[in-house]
Amino acid sequence: MDNVGIVVEDLEVVTAFFVELGMELEGEGRVEGRWVDRVVGLDGVRTDIAMLRTPDGHSRIELMRFRTPTAVATEPKNAPANALGIRRVMFAVDDIDDVVARLRAHGAELVGEVAQYQDSYRLCYVRGPEGVIVGLAEQLN
Repeated sequence: MDNVGIVVEDLEVVTAFFVELGMELEGEGRVEGRWVDRVVGLDGVRTDIAMLRTPDGHSRIELMRFRTPTAVATEPKNAPANALGIRRVMFAVDDIDDVVARLRAHGAELVGEVAQYQDSYRLCYVRGPEGVIVGLAEQLN
């Protein structure tokens, strides 16, 4: 997998959320032109993007703010975890309690609660800015 794309309204706020999660901002820029129109199947595309990389360098998230055409909502803003489509991206973390506390400073809320799966993991879902859900997984020793 090269990256996961997420369309947002407030690029700066969502970027700050993922940076707090431990991702590194690779770069920002504007994407536009006929080639983009052809790839995404829309006319007159102008987007601002932020590309973020996981600390291990293996995965990326591309955040996109559409200037034109205007982004459209396809589901409720705070859709539940069982809504159709991509619901979340999960990240491995060293200290789930610390990460949840830091993300709360960016407006995040637990979707449910932190729960333990057998003797293997502590897991939770966190809803961040604009309803983005991320999963957190802390492997237990």
